Amino acid sequence: MSDTVTTDLDVRLEKHRTELTGYCYRMLGSSFEAEDAVQDTMVRAWRSYEKFEGRSSLRSWLYRIATNVCLDMLTAGNKRARPMDLTDSTPLAQAALSPRPDNTWLEPMPDARVLPTTEDPAEAAVAKESVRLAFMAALQQLPAKQRAVLILREVLAWKASEVAELLDTSVASVNSALQRARATLAEREQRGADAAVSDPLDDDQQKLLDRYVAAFEGYDMTALTALLHEDAVMTMPPFDLWLTGQADITGFMTTLGAPCAGSRLVPVQVNGLPGFAQYKPDPEKGGFVPWAVQVLEISDGRITGFHCFLDTQRWFPLFGLPLRLEAEADQVEEGV
Repeated sequence: MSDTVTTDLDVRLEKHRTELTGYCYRMLGSSFEAEDAVQDTMVRAWRSYEKFEGRSSLRSWLYRIATNVCLDMLTAGNKRARPMDLTDSTPLAQAALSPRPDNTWLEPMPDARVLPTTEDPAEAAVAKESVRLAFMAALQQLPAKQRAVLILREVLAWKASEVAELLDTSVASVNSALQRARATLAEREQRGADAAVSDPLDDDQQKLLDRYVAAFEGYDMTALTALLHEDAVMTMPPFDLWLTGQADITGFMTTLGAPCAGSRLVPVQVNGLPGFAQYKPDPEKGGFVPWAVQVLEISDGRITGFHCFLDTQRWFPLFGLPLRLEAEADQVEEGV
């Protein structure tokens, strides 16, 4: 290919990166595996472009390649999950922090990497709902091809005939797979599945988040208790411990979680939900160091899910976040 054709192709492929990353993320449940899958897709497309005969659109062809990449990656059979998918809730008195390998866990993802810009509010709402943690966890329980069919049909609104062509199967087979996938999801009672977050946040939701920030940064457990649903859930991957209920959550925060007192929260958009990057005080050097990416699920004016992803060396660069915050006094001195 000439340099002009190569440059043009690179530009055309890049236009699809965000939506392909969203597709691969829903398929794989992993932020980094999704980005690896998309990069593999781009490389395969670039190398085989001269064989692309144009019988389908470039977009459809890329989805075919991406689907095959994801199906190959899923042959190992690993199903990423949340702590509540693997164990029972632990009473605070028995709480122990036991980590599991990284590939156990459903991973968080910045909205900007998986949600293409759209002017259609309904389309944007569906896209956000389809990357929320509860829905993502449910997707991971489906066989790989059912997962692909459900995402293509229900999330991306492809026609059954288009999905059949992509998967080299019949329309009847696609419809059957979709029916089975829907039935499986209906059987699963997902915690947080009813999270009702408007886009943009309405006034009440924004006020709830403002109160949450004030309560957490002030480490005011009375104020925090008032914001938590009585059946709220707290998770902390890579640890398999999860807690339920206001008393156990706030009790954990004042015992094992006590070093988080005095933290600072920076807003992030994550998995179609409000979230925060938590920086914990650094007792040795001053200032603040990364501790967690928090993802909040909200319903009926209360926080129902409080999910803390603790592998900060991976998550903070993914979100474009600094690996240190200086103390406010230092910032003032430096003119920040």
